[in-house]
Amino acid sequence: MRLRSANQALHPDRNLALEPDSDGKATRIRLLDFHNAPMRAFHLSWFAFFLSFVAWFGIAPLMAVVRDDLKLTKAQIGNTVIASVAITIFARLLTGWLCDRFGPRRTYSALLIFGALPVMGIGLSHSYNSFLFFRLAIGLIGASFVLTQYHTSIMFSRTVVGTANAMTAGWGNLGGGVTQWVMPLLFGVIIGLGADKFLSWRLAMIVPGALMLITGLAYYRLTEDTPDGRPFVPRTGGQAFWEAAGDYRVWLLFVLYGACFGVEITVDNVAALYFKDSFHVTLKLAGLLASLIGMMNLFARALGGIAGDWAGRRWGLPGRSRLLGLTIFVEGLLMVLFSRLTILGPATAAFLLFGLLVCMACGVTYAVVPLIRPRAVGSVSGIVGAGGNFGAVLAAMLFKSESLSGANAFFILGSIVVATSFSALLLRFSEARVSESEIDPITALMSAD
Repeated sequence: MRLRSANQALHPDRNLALEPDSDGKATRIRLLDFHNAPMRAFHLSWFAFFLSFVAWFGIAPLMAVVRDDLKLTKAQIGNTVIASVAITIFARLLTGWLCDRFGPRRTYSALLIFGALPVMGIGLSHSYNSFLFFRLAIGLIGASFVLTQYHTSIMFSRTVVGTANAMTAGWGNLGGGVTQWVMPLLFGVIIGLGADKFLSWRLAMIVPGALMLITGLAYYRLTEDTPDGRPFVPRTGGQAFWEAAGDYRVWLLFVLYGACFGVEITVDNVAALYFKDSFHVTLKLAGLLASLIGMMNLFARALGGIAGDWAGRRWGLPGRSRLLGLTIFVEGLLMVLFSRLTILGPATAAFLLFGLLVCMACGVTYAVVPLIRPRAVGSVSGIVGAGGNFGAVLAAMLFKSESLSGANAFFILGSIVVATSFSALLLRFSEARVSESEIDPITALMSAD
Protein backbone atom coordinates (compact mmCIF):
# COMPACT_ATOMS: atom_id res chain seq x y z
CA MET A 1 0.00 0.00 0.00
CA ARG A 2 2.86 2.31 0.89
CA LEU A 3 4.58 1.46 -2.41
CA ARG A 4 1.42 2.32 -4.32
CA SER A 5 1.12 5.70 -2.56
CA ALA A 6 4.74 6.53 -3.26
CA ASN A 7 4.35 5.60 -6.91
CA GLN A 8 1.26 7.78 -7.25
CA ALA A 9 3.13 10.67 -5.60
CA LEU A 10 5.88 10.41 -8.18
CA HIS A 11 3.38 10.04 -11.04
CA PRO A 12 0.28 12.03 -10.02
CA ASP A 13 -1.13 11.92 -13.56
CA ARG A 14 -1.48 8.13 -13.64
CA ASN A 15 -4.70 6.27 -12.93
CA LEU A 16 -6.71 9.45 -12.39
CA ALA A 17 -8.96 9.47 -15.45
CA LEU A 18 -11.90 8.01 -13.52
CA GLU A 19 -11.28 9.83 -10.23
CA PRO A 20 -14.32 11.97 -9.32
CA ASP A 21 -13.89 15.71 -8.91
CA SER A 22 -15.17 16.92 -5.56
CA ASP A 23 -15.07 20.64 -6.28
CA GLY A 24 -17.15 20.80 -9.43
CA LYS A 25 -14.12 21.06 -11.70
CA ALA A 26 -14.68 19.81 -15.22
CA THR A 27 -13.08 16.46 -16.00
CA ARG A 28 -14.00 16.67 -19.68
CA ILE A 29 -14.05 19.42 -22.31
CA ARG A 30 -17.50 19.63 -23.90
CA LEU A 31 -17.16 22.26 -26.61
CA LEU A 32 -20.90 22.65 -27.20
CA ASP A 33 -21.70 23.15 -23.52
CA PHE A 34 -22.26 26.82 -22.69
CA HIS A 35 -24.24 26.30 -19.49
CA ASN A 36 -21.81 25.21 -16.77
CA ALA A 37 -19.28 27.62 -15.28
CA PRO A 38 -16.09 25.85 -16.45
CA MET A 39 -17.15 25.78 -20.09
CA ARG A 40 -18.41 29.38 -20.04
CA ALA A 41 -15.02 30.41 -18.67
CA PHE A 42 -13.34 28.23 -21.32
CA HIS A 43 -15.14 29.88 -24.23
CA LEU A 44 -15.11 33.46 -22.99
CA SER A 45 -11.46 33.32 -21.92
CA TRP A 46 -10.19 32.08 -25.28
CA PHE A 47 -12.36 34.57 -27.17
CA ALA A 48 -11.21 37.45 -24.96
CA PHE A 49 -7.60 36.42 -25.48
CA PHE A 50 -8.22 36.10 -29.23
CA LEU A 51 -9.47 39.69 -29.40
CA SER A 52 -6.60 40.86 -27.21
CA PHE A 53 -4.13 39.25 -29.60
CA VAL A 54 -5.81 40.87 -32.62
CA ALA A 55 -5.58 44.24 -30.89
CA TRP A 56 -2.05 43.64 -29.59
CA PHE A 57 -0.62 42.78 -33.02
CA GLY A 58 -3.20 44.50 -35.20
CA ILE A 59 -0.73 47.17 -36.26
CA ALA A 60 2.03 44.69 -37.25
CA PRO A 61 0.74 43.80 -40.76
CA LEU A 62 0.14 47.52 -41.42
CA MET A 63 3.64 48.60 -40.40
CA ALA A 64 4.76 49.14 -44.01
CA VAL A 65 2.07 51.84 -44.31
CA VAL A 66 2.74 53.24 -40.84
CA ARG A 67 6.46 53.38 -41.66
CA ASP A 68 5.72 55.56 -44.69
CA ASP A 69 3.22 57.72 -42.81
CA LEU A 70 5.37 58.46 -39.76
CA LYS A 71 8.76 58.22 -41.56
CA LEU A 72 10.05 55.56 -39.15
CA THR A 73 13.56 54.12 -39.32
CA LYS A 74 14.38 50.44 -38.84
CA ALA A 75 15.67 51.18 -35.34
CA GLN A 76 12.49 53.08 -34.44
CA ILE A 77 10.33 50.21 -35.67
CA GLY A 78 12.44 47.88 -33.55
CA ASN A 79 11.89 50.11 -30.53
CA THR A 80 8.11 49.98 -30.99
CA VAL A 81 8.23 46.18 -31.24
CA ILE A 82 10.29 45.98 -28.05
CA ALA A 83 7.95 48.40 -26.28
CA SER A 84 4.88 46.36 -27.19
CA VAL A 85 6.27 43.24 -25.53
CA ALA A 86 8.49 44.74 -22.80
CA ILE A 87 5.63 46.33 -20.86
CA THR A 88 3.83 42.99 -20.89
CA ILE A 89 6.56 41.48 -18.70
CA PHE A 90 5.51 43.71 -15.81
CA ALA A 91 1.81 43.51 -16.70
CA ARG A 92 1.88 39.70 -16.52
CA LEU A 93 3.69 39.68 -13.20
CA LEU A 94 1.15 42.12 -11.77
CA THR A 95 -1.81 40.29 -13.30
CA GLY A 96 -0.75 36.99 -11.74
CA TRP A 97 -0.82 38.67 -8.32
CA LEU A 98 -4.16 40.37 -9.10
CA CYS A 99 -5.67 36.99 -10.04
CA ASP A 100 -4.65 35.50 -6.69
CA ARG A 101 -5.99 38.61 -4.94
CA PHE A 102 -9.21 39.51 -6.80
CA GLY A 103 -10.02 36.48 -8.97
CA PRO A 104 -10.06 36.17 -12.76
CA ARG A 105 -13.54 37.57 -13.44
CA ARG A 106 -13.02 41.10 -12.19
CA THR A 107 -9.40 41.26 -13.26
CA TYR A 108 -10.08 40.13 -16.85
CA SER A 109 -13.05 42.48 -17.26
CA ALA A 110 -11.02 45.47 -16.07
CA LEU A 111 -8.09 44.62 -18.34
CA LEU A 112 -10.30 44.34 -21.43
CA ILE A 113 -12.21 47.55 -20.76
CA PHE A 114 -9.22 49.74 -19.95
CA GLY A 115 -6.99 48.03 -22.53
CA ALA A 116 -9.45 48.94 -25.29
CA LEU A 117 -8.63 52.65 -24.88
CA PRO A 118 -5.05 52.71 -26.27
CA VAL A 119 -6.07 50.28 -29.04
CA MET A 120 -8.63 52.74 -30.33
CA GLY A 121 -6.39 55.69 -29.50
CA ILE A 122 -3.32 54.64 -31.50
CA GLY A 123 -4.83 56.32 -34.54
CA LEU A 124 -4.11 59.66 -32.86
CA SER A 125 -0.36 59.11 -33.36
CA HIS A 126 1.31 61.63 -35.64
CA SER A 127 4.94 61.18 -34.60
CA TYR A 128 7.36 58.46 -33.58
CA ASN A 129 7.09 59.39 -29.90
CA SER A 130 3.29 59.28 -29.75
CA PHE A 131 3.21 56.03 -31.73
CA LEU A 132 5.77 54.52 -29.35
CA PHE A 133 3.64 55.57 -26.36
CA PHE A 134 0.47 53.93 -27.69
CA ARG A 135 2.37 50.80 -28.76
CA LEU A 136 3.72 50.58 -25.22
CA ALA A 137 0.24 51.03 -23.69
CA ILE A 138 -1.31 48.43 -25.99
CA GLY A 139 1.25 45.91 -24.74
CA LEU A 140 -0.56 45.83 -21.39
CA ILE A 141 -3.32 43.69 -22.90
CA GLY A 142 -0.79 40.91 -23.47
CA ALA A 143 -1.40 40.11 -19.79
CA SER A 144 -4.73 38.62 -20.90
CA PHE A 145 -2.85 35.38 -21.46
CA VAL A 146 -2.22 34.97 -17.72
CA LEU A 147 -5.91 35.46 -16.99
CA THR A 148 -6.89 32.91 -19.61
CA GLN A 149 -4.52 30.30 -18.20
CA TYR A 150 -5.47 31.07 -14.62
CA HIS A 151 -9.20 30.78 -15.24
CA THR A 152 -8.96 27.46 -17.05
CA SER A 153 -6.43 26.13 -14.52
CA ILE A 154 -8.91 26.50 -11.67
CA MET A 155 -11.90 25.33 -13.70
CA PHE A 156 -10.57 21.98 -15.00
CA SER A 157 -9.30 18.81 -13.37
CA ARG A 158 -5.58 18.08 -13.55
CA THR A 159 -6.30 15.15 -15.88
CA VAL A 160 -7.35 17.59 -18.63
CA VAL A 161 -5.91 20.91 -17.45
CA GLY A 162 -3.02 20.80 -19.92
CA THR A 163 -5.43 20.27 -22.79
CA ALA A 164 -7.81 22.99 -21.54
CA ASN A 165 -4.98 25.48 -21.10
CA ALA A 166 -3.51 24.67 -24.49
CA MET A 167 -6.84 24.95 -26.30
CA THR A 168 -7.83 28.29 -24.77
CA ALA A 169 -4.37 29.77 -25.22
CA GLY A 170 -4.00 28.31 -28.71
CA TRP A 171 -7.34 29.58 -29.94
CA GLY A 172 -6.50 32.92 -28.37
CA ASN A 173 -3.08 33.01 -30.01
CA LEU A 174 -4.90 32.31 -33.26
CA GLY A 175 -5.68 36.02 -33.16
CA GLY A 176 -2.01 36.65 -33.92
CA GLY A 177 -2.45 34.84 -37.23
CA VAL A 178 -5.92 36.10 -38.07
CA THR A 179 -4.88 39.71 -37.56
CA GLN A 180 -2.15 39.32 -40.20
CA TRP A 181 -4.77 39.03 -42.93
CA VAL A 182 -7.87 40.55 -41.33
CA MET A 183 -6.27 43.93 -40.65
CA PRO A 184 -4.96 44.38 -44.23
CA LEU A 185 -8.41 43.32 -45.45
CA LEU A 186 -10.12 45.83 -43.15
CA PHE A 187 -7.58 48.43 -44.24
CA GLY A 188 -8.50 47.75 -47.88
CA VAL A 189 -12.23 48.00 -47.17
CA ILE A 190 -11.81 51.40 -45.55
CA ILE A 191 -9.74 52.59 -48.53
CA GLY A 192 -12.54 51.32 -50.78
CA LEU A 193 -14.97 53.53 -48.87
CA GLY A 194 -12.96 56.58 -49.88
CA ALA A 195 -10.38 57.15 -47.12
CA ASP A 196 -6.71 57.59 -47.98
CA LYS A 197 -4.24 54.96 -46.81
CA PHE A 198 -2.83 57.03 -43.96
CA LEU A 199 -6.28 57.60 -42.47
CA SER A 200 -7.35 54.00 -43.14
CA TRP A 201 -4.78 52.34 -40.84
CA ARG A 202 -5.91 54.63 -38.04
CA LEU A 203 -9.60 53.87 -38.49
CA ALA A 204 -8.93 50.14 -38.78
CA MET A 205 -7.64 49.97 -35.19
CA ILE A 206 -10.97 51.22 -33.80
CA VAL A 207 -12.67 47.90 -34.63
CA PRO A 208 -10.69 45.53 -32.34
CA GLY A 209 -10.74 48.13 -29.55
CA ALA A 210 -14.53 48.42 -29.65
CA LEU A 211 -14.93 44.64 -29.65
CA MET A 212 -12.64 44.38 -26.61
CA LEU A 213 -14.79 46.88 -24.72
CA ILE A 214 -17.97 44.87 -25.39
CA THR A 215 -16.26 41.60 -24.45
CA GLY A 216 -15.03 43.05 -21.15
CA LEU A 217 -18.59 43.84 -20.10
CA ALA A 218 -19.80 40.39 -21.20
CA TYR A 219 -16.98 38.66 -19.29
CA TYR A 220 -18.01 40.24 -16.01
CA ARG A 221 -21.65 39.28 -16.49
CA LEU A 222 -21.34 35.75 -17.87
CA THR A 223 -18.46 34.08 -15.99
CA GLU A 224 -17.82 32.84 -12.45
CA ASP A 225 -14.58 32.86 -10.47
CA THR A 226 -14.89 29.25 -9.32
CA PRO A 227 -16.30 26.10 -10.97
CA ASP A 228 -19.15 25.65 -8.49
CA GLY A 229 -20.00 29.34 -8.11
CA ARG A 230 -18.56 29.71 -4.61
CA PRO A 231 -17.10 33.13 -3.76
CA PHE A 232 -13.45 33.57 -4.64
CA VAL A 233 -11.12 33.34 -1.62
CA PRO A 234 -8.06 35.55 -2.15
CA ARG A 235 -4.47 34.96 -1.18
CA THR A 236 -3.31 38.05 0.70
CA GLY A 237 -0.04 39.77 1.55
CA GLY A 238 1.86 38.63 -1.53
CA GLN A 239 2.02 35.09 -0.08
CA ALA A 240 1.24 33.34 -3.34
CA PHE A 241 3.70 35.40 -5.36
CA TRP A 242 6.65 34.74 -3.08
CA GLU A 243 5.80 31.06 -2.90
CA ALA A 244 5.99 30.91 -6.68
CA ALA A 245 9.04 33.17 -6.96
CA GLY A 246 10.98 31.00 -4.51
CA ASP A 247 10.71 27.87 -6.67
CA TYR A 248 13.61 27.53 -9.13
CA ARG A 249 11.44 25.42 -11.45
CA VAL A 250 9.20 28.42 -12.07
CA TRP A 251 12.21 30.38 -13.34
CA LEU A 252 13.34 27.51 -15.55
CA LEU A 253 9.89 27.55 -17.12
CA PHE A 254 10.26 31.36 -17.39
CA VAL A 255 13.33 30.79 -19.60
CA LEU A 256 11.78 27.95 -21.59
CA TYR A 257 8.61 29.91 -22.28
CA GLY A 258 10.76 32.74 -23.56
CA ALA A 259 12.23 30.26 -26.05
CA CYS A 260 8.82 29.36 -27.44
CA PHE A 261 6.17 32.03 -26.87
CA GLY A 262 8.75 34.82 -26.87
CA VAL A 263 9.96 33.59 -30.24
CA GLU A 264 6.40 33.22 -31.53
CA ILE A 265 5.35 36.79 -30.81
CA THR A 266 8.62 38.15 -32.18
CA VAL A 267 7.94 36.31 -35.42
CA ASP A 268 4.37 37.68 -35.40
CA ASN A 269 5.87 41.17 -35.31
CA VAL A 270 8.61 40.78 -37.93
CA ALA A 271 7.51 38.04 -40.34
CA ALA A 272 5.41 40.22 -42.66
CA LEU A 273 8.27 42.68 -43.21
CA TYR A 274 10.78 39.82 -43.55
CA PHE A 275 8.79 38.07 -46.29
CA LYS A 276 8.15 41.37 -48.09
CA ASP A 277 11.76 42.53 -48.02
CA SER A 278 13.51 39.15 -48.45
CA PHE A 279 11.25 37.53 -51.05
CA HIS A 280 9.82 40.69 -52.68
CA VAL A 281 6.17 39.67 -52.33
CA THR A 282 3.15 41.98 -52.04
CA LEU A 283 1.95 43.36 -48.71
CA LYS A 284 -1.11 41.10 -48.78
CA LEU A 285 0.90 37.95 -49.54
CA ALA A 286 3.47 38.87 -46.91
CA GLY A 287 0.68 39.25 -44.36
CA LEU A 288 -0.84 35.93 -45.39
CA LEU A 289 2.49 34.10 -45.06
CA ALA A 290 3.18 35.77 -41.72
CA SER A 291 -0.23 34.67 -40.48
CA LEU A 292 0.60 30.97 -40.90
CA ILE A 293 2.21 30.58 -37.47
CA GLY A 294 -0.64 32.30 -35.71
CA MET A 295 -3.14 30.20 -37.64
CA MET A 296 -1.32 27.08 -36.44
CA ASN A 297 -2.71 27.83 -33.00
CA LEU A 298 -6.08 26.57 -34.21
CA PHE A 299 -4.78 23.09 -33.41
CA ALA A 300 -1.02 23.07 -32.70
CA ARG A 301 -0.99 24.50 -29.20
CA ALA A 302 -3.87 22.20 -28.25
CA LEU A 303 -1.85 19.32 -29.69
CA GLY A 304 1.01 20.30 -27.38
CA GLY A 305 -1.30 20.33 -24.37
CA ILE A 306 -2.78 16.95 -25.30
CA ALA A 307 0.74 15.55 -25.75
CA GLY A 308 1.74 17.02 -22.39
CA ASP A 309 -1.22 15.39 -20.62
CA TRP A 310 -0.43 12.10 -22.36
CA ALA A 311 3.22 12.27 -21.29
CA GLY A 312 2.08 13.09 -17.77
CA ARG A 313 -0.22 10.08 -17.59
CA ARG A 314 2.54 7.84 -18.89
CA TRP A 315 5.64 9.19 -17.11
CA GLY A 316 4.39 11.76 -14.58
CA LEU A 317 5.66 15.33 -14.34
CA PRO A 318 9.19 14.39 -15.54
CA GLY A 319 7.59 13.15 -18.77
CA ARG A 320 5.96 16.50 -19.34
CA SER A 321 9.21 18.42 -18.83
CA ARG A 322 11.25 16.12 -21.09
CA LEU A 323 8.70 16.47 -23.86
CA LEU A 324 8.91 20.26 -23.45
CA GLY A 325 12.70 20.24 -23.89
CA LEU A 326 12.53 18.02 -26.99
CA THR A 327 9.86 20.18 -28.63
CA ILE A 328 11.83 23.40 -28.10
CA PHE A 329 15.01 21.72 -29.40
CA VAL A 330 13.37 20.79 -32.72
CA GLU A 331 11.72 24.23 -32.91
CA GLY A 332 15.16 25.87 -32.78
CA LEU A 333 16.59 23.59 -35.47
CA LEU A 334 13.71 24.47 -37.81
CA MET A 335 14.26 28.20 -37.30
CA VAL A 336 17.93 27.77 -38.21
CA LEU A 337 16.86 25.94 -41.37
CA PHE A 338 14.34 28.66 -42.26
CA SER A 339 17.03 31.34 -41.94
CA ARG A 340 19.23 29.66 -44.55
CA LEU A 341 16.57 29.22 -47.26
CA THR A 342 16.30 31.81 -50.05
CA ILE A 343 13.55 30.30 -52.22
CA LEU A 344 9.98 31.14 -51.18
CA GLY A 345 8.51 27.62 -51.44
CA PRO A 346 11.01 25.73 -49.26
CA ALA A 347 11.23 28.69 -46.86
CA THR A 348 7.45 28.64 -46.40
CA ALA A 349 7.51 24.88 -45.73
CA ALA A 350 10.21 25.32 -43.07
CA PHE A 351 8.25 28.25 -41.64
CA LEU A 352 5.16 26.04 -41.32
CA LEU A 353 7.05 23.25 -39.55
CA PHE A 354 8.68 25.77 -37.23
CA GLY A 355 5.24 27.23 -36.48
CA LEU A 356 3.88 23.79 -35.60
CA LEU A 357 6.68 23.13 -33.10
CA VAL A 358 6.72 26.59 -31.50
CA CYS A 359 2.97 26.46 -30.87
CA MET A 360 3.18 22.92 -29.50
CA ALA A 361 5.99 23.95 -27.14
CA CYS A 362 3.80 26.70 -25.71
CA GLY A 363 1.06 24.13 -25.09
CA VAL A 364 3.40 21.69 -23.38
CA THR A 365 4.72 24.48 -21.11
CA TYR A 366 1.27 25.17 -19.73
CA ALA A 367 0.64 21.47 -19.28
CA VAL A 368 3.40 21.72 -16.65
CA VAL A 369 2.64 25.14 -15.11
CA PRO A 370 -0.59 24.36 -13.17
CA LEU A 371 1.06 21.37 -11.47
CA ILE A 372 4.19 23.13 -10.19
CA ARG A 373 2.63 25.24 -7.37
CA PRO A 374 -1.15 24.73 -7.46
CA ARG A 375 -1.68 26.94 -4.41
CA ALA A 376 -0.09 29.85 -6.26
CA VAL A 377 -1.24 29.07 -9.80
CA GLY A 378 -1.92 32.72 -10.65
CA SER A 379 1.55 33.87 -9.68
CA VAL A 380 3.22 30.89 -11.39
CA SER A 381 1.26 31.63 -14.57
CA GLY A 382 2.21 35.29 -14.34
CA ILE A 383 5.93 34.69 -13.85
CA VAL A 384 6.15 32.06 -16.60
CA GLY A 385 4.01 34.18 -18.91
CA ALA A 386 6.30 37.15 -18.30
CA GLY A 387 9.17 34.93 -19.41
CA GLY A 388 7.59 34.75 -22.85
CA ASN A 389 7.71 38.51 -23.17
CA PHE A 390 11.19 38.74 -21.69
CA GLY A 391 12.35 36.35 -24.40
CA ALA A 392 10.52 38.42 -27.00
CA VAL A 393 12.34 41.58 -25.90
CA LEU A 394 15.73 39.89 -26.24
CA ALA A 395 14.77 38.40 -29.60
CA ALA A 396 13.48 41.74 -30.90
CA MET A 397 16.88 43.32 -30.23
CA LEU A 398 18.36 41.06 -32.90
CA PHE A 399 15.90 42.35 -35.50
CA LYS A 400 16.43 45.96 -34.44
CA SER A 401 20.11 45.94 -35.39
CA GLU A 402 20.92 47.89 -38.56
CA SER A 403 24.05 45.76 -39.13
CA LEU A 404 22.30 42.38 -38.87
CA SER A 405 20.18 41.03 -41.71
CA GLY A 406 16.84 39.40 -40.99
CA ALA A 407 18.17 36.00 -42.08
CA ASN A 408 21.14 36.21 -39.73
CA ALA A 409 18.88 37.37 -36.89
CA PHE A 410 16.73 34.27 -37.41
CA PHE A 411 19.85 32.05 -37.50
CA ILE A 412 21.20 33.43 -34.21
CA LEU A 413 17.80 33.24 -32.55
CA GLY A 414 17.30 29.62 -33.63
CA SER A 415 20.72 28.67 -32.27
CA ILE A 416 19.88 30.27 -28.90
CA VAL A 417 16.59 28.36 -28.79
CA VAL A 418 18.42 25.06 -29.38
CA ALA A 419 20.82 25.79 -26.51
CA THR A 420 17.99 26.88 -24.20
CA SER A 421 16.06 23.64 -24.71
CA PHE A 422 18.60 21.73 -22.60
CA SER A 423 17.56 23.66 -19.48
CA ALA A 424 14.47 21.43 -19.36
CA LEU A 425 16.79 18.68 -18.12
CA LEU A 426 17.36 20.70 -14.94
CA LEU A 427 13.70 20.42 -13.89
CA ARG A 428 13.46 18.05 -10.92
CA PHE A 429 10.41 16.63 -9.15
CA SER A 430 11.16 15.04 -5.80
CA GLU A 431 8.53 12.82 -4.20
CA ALA A 432 7.62 15.51 -1.67
CA ARG A 433 7.26 18.21 -4.29
CA VAL A 434 5.41 16.08 -6.82
CA SER A 435 2.89 15.14 -4.14
CA GLU A 436 1.98 18.82 -3.92
CA SER A 437 0.59 18.51 -7.43
CA GLU A 438 -2.20 16.39 -6.01
CA ILE A 439 -3.50 19.39 -4.09
CA ASP A 440 -6.45 20.88 -5.87
CA PRO A 441 -5.86 24.60 -6.54
CA ILE A 442 -9.36 25.61 -5.43
CA THR A 443 -9.20 23.53 -2.26
CA ALA A 444 -5.77 24.94 -1.49
CA LEU A 445 -6.99 28.49 -2.01
CA MET A 446 -10.00 27.90 0.25
CA SER A 447 -7.80 26.68 3.08
CA ALA A 448 -4.84 29.00 2.57
CA ASP A 449 -5.84 31.83 4.89
